[in-house]
Amino acid sequence: MWDLLLTIFGFFVGIIASLTGMGGGAFIVPILTLIYDFVPANAVGTSLTSITFTAIASTLNYARQKRIYYKTGLILTVTTVPGAFIGARLTSIISPNQLGLIFGFFIIFVALHMIVDVNDFRRRKNSSEKVQLVLKSDKEVISSGKTILLEAGLSFFGGLASGLLGIGGGVLVVPITVFALKMPMHMATATSMFTMIMTSISGVAEHYMANHIHFEYALLLALGTIFGAQVGAYVSKKNFRQGTS
Repeated sequence: MWDLLLTIFGFFVGIIASLTGMGGGAFIVPILTLIYDFVPANAVGTSLTSITFTAIASTLNYARQKRIYYKTGLILTVTTVPGAFIGARLTSIISPNQLGLIFGFFIIFVALHMIVDVNDFRRRKNSSEKVQLVLKSDKEVISSGKTILLEAGLSFFGGLASGLLGIGGGVLVVPITVFALKMPMHMATATSMFTMIMTSISGVAEHYMANHIHFEYALLLALGTIFGAQVGAYVSKKNFRQGTS
């Protein structure tokens, strides 16, 4: 009975992941550790496996919407992929208590980030501030070599967090692309999902070798996240059209 609930959990996580580009691991890992009594390393490996399916489902939808910056995404994967591999390897070295502590601090970071976003939204709503999206082409975003090096260096830590914490890496990649590359948020979330495919696969490969993945649980989660990702991408598409109208 509890196992079947994973699909429902996955559905709602998939919506959030697709809307924010985060991947959803910040929710999946606590669910697996607190409700299903997973050790942190196994929760991370299983979470990252399900996130791979979320990323693929979201990317297919965003590709149809033509919101992915492929060149930018491929440049990011140059550092996120090895970062995810190293992060996954570290889960075999770090003790469960230490890994749980690291994830706890990460959850606090995510919570603070969400509070800031909510307060910023309320401020704009109360002041009737209208934000006009300024869309840049893929070529314009990566036109500066210095910016690319900064982005690639910072995105390594996104990949590291992905493999180490099972989060997909989008929670770091999206802010990096928005603030470092000045990419519009709606394009950043879509591009983050695109980069998350290879990033997650890299981490999953190492977690598989370390026997950290419970595939039955991962597939139950993925079944929900795939459908949730479609809902999230649809809602994001409507918001995107409103923001550019």
